[in-house]
Amino acid sequence: MPDSMAEQLQQDMECEGLLECFHGLKQLDKDCFHALVEATEPLTIDEIGQAVNRERSTAYRAVQRLLQAGFIQKEQVNYEQGGYYHVYSPTDPTKITQDMQRMLNDWYAKMGQLIQEFENKYEEPQTTAPAES
Repeated sequence: MPDSMAEQLQQDMECEGLLECFHGLKQLDKDCFHALVEATEPLTIDEIGQAVNRERSTAYRAVQRLLQAGFIQKEQVNYEQGGYYHVYSPTDPTKITQDMQRMLNDWYAKMGQLIQEFENKYEEPQTTAPAES
């Protein structure tokens, strides 16, 4: 991924690049997200790990990052004889896009503030003409 904003703007970006750009997600995180999107029903950690060909603990870490970013949801399923397990499914895309838009607006406002601070700091002092006598 390019380092500067100018480099990013020159790159061909895909919508999946937003996962990395907004939340710093890794390729494995994106793979897990795609596995959940392609699934016809919620998946367990073991099923996600199998879908991305990774161990359960590795898949679990990716799923935790996706949960923290708000890209997926966790649901508890109870066994009749006691106990439970969790299944995961993608969050509604409308909610994800609203969250990303809100984050972009916050970022834009912060960058605008920093640009104004830069201008104020490095602006040439206004020189006043000497008063005529």
